[in-house]
Amino acid sequence: MEKKTLVLGASLNPARYSNIAIKRLMRYNQPTVAIGLRKGEVEGIKIETEKIPFENIDTVTLYLGPPRQQEYYDYIVSLHPVRVIFNPGTKNPELYQILRDENIEVEIACTLVMLGTNQY
Repeated sequence: MEKKTLVLGASLNPARYSNIAIKRLMRYNQPTVAIGLRKGEVEGIKIETEKIPFENIDTVTLYLGPPRQQEYYDYIVSLHPVRVIFNPGTKNPELYQILRDENIEVEIACTLVMLGTNQY
């Protein structure tokens, strides 16, 4: 079974960290899917705009600020990920509690640093 990462808050802008994360995940051969505001493609990964019921999501890596996360609470839980990574600027104690109540691991970290230091 393939374990995938969902980049939530994906951007087509190459200067955005979510875009860099997609590229880095691909470089590290991590199966990746993405959801953002605009459809497009980064490194062959389609950015979807709908809450697709992806299967086998191991990790959700967040690139959305707390106010924008609220509409995704139920969606994230419905994916049954093993963990959710809260990248810088995404801290959200309310969502931490929801996830912990569902036995989903909360990591307050940086996906790029984790990949670069073999901690992913």
